[in-house]
Amino acid sequence: MTCEDKARHPLTAVGPDGNIRALLTGRSSRQAGKVSVTKPFAIFSGNANLDLATSLCQHLGQPLGSAKVERFADGEVYVEIDQNVRGVNCFVVQPTCTPVNDNLMELLVMTDALKRSSANPIVAVIPYFGYARQDRKTRPRTPISARLAADLITAAGVHRVLAMDLHAGQIQGFFNIPVDHIYAMPVMMDYLRTKFGGNDTVIVSPDAGGVERARAFSKRLDASLAIIDKRRPAPNVAELVHIIGDVKGRDAIIIDDMVDTAGTLCAAAKGLMGQGARAVYACITHGLLSGPALERINASDLKELIITDSIPPRPEVKASPKIRVLSVALLLAEAVKRIHMGDSLSSLFI
Repeated sequence: MTCEDKARHPLTAVGPDGNIRALLTGRSSRQAGKVSVTKPFAIFSGNANLDLATSLCQHLGQPLGSAKVERFADGEVYVEIDQNVRGVNCFVVQPTCTPVNDNLMELLVMTDALKRSSANPIVAVIPYFGYARQDRKTRPRTPISARLAADLITAAGVHRVLAMDLHAGQIQGFFNIPVDHIYAMPVMMDYLRTKFGGNDTVIVSPDAGGVERARAFSKRLDASLAIIDKRRPAPNVAELVHIIGDVKGRDAIIIDDMVDTAGTLCAAAKGLMGQGARAVYACITHGLLSGPALERINASDLKELIITDSIPPRPEVKASPKIRVLSVALLLAEAVKRIHMGDSLSSLFI
């Protein structure tokens, strides 16, 4: 990129400290709180998370694309694009969260509508990728549903996927199209730095698979690291075995990519308190919070659960005194801007 090109792009990369606000360095962008984009493009959204899509558009100074996403009487998805998209770079913001199958189908049908309207390219912005936990065969005669979902999205006509905090990194390889995988860490770090850091804090990985993620947080907070050894005999069921690391007298922060029924999370909080932790917090990107999750969290040893709006929080979730919701709209807006302008996203892959 030449000096002239850099002058036209006031946004810089996320700094080594992971601060999302470091994205906005240009004077005009800092005043307006918007991401500067000059080429025409369009952003559409299904019904999965309209609030996030609207907020993303506000950061980009771009109106949300005009489209109808409705249902026939029998439940079939119907989509109509109400603006010209011929040759336009179109982004479809649609997490495949609850109801998973309906939201996935909306993404597929909207993609097909855009493809048949000559939109090119089409980028699926999937803040939360459903079916990600079924990324391998764990027992005989079971599906790899994450691969199936990837194949459906590709077959529908998506040219590129923007995903955030996938449950397993290898899911990127299930797609035969480019996948940009970013993390919510910059947003989380902005909040965590206001409360934690140093020897009084320990970052906790809920299992061996999450150690890399937890280590990245511990490094940036200059905190120690602990690991919970657990077994999972059945879906949504986990058995806490023991804790590896010293948590006594410290604030323990559990780091994970998703929380579903919260049984494992609450058991981990209880175990950490039993080992002498001063307080237990959880920092988790995707708050599915299914079934008894909210009741369990409110009655648990957790002092605070920090989630993002990658999945739209229900009113009762927002009302919980133990849950704080952070927005990833600015982070996604920066990623969308870079994809559209053909700039590198590597500095967002913290």
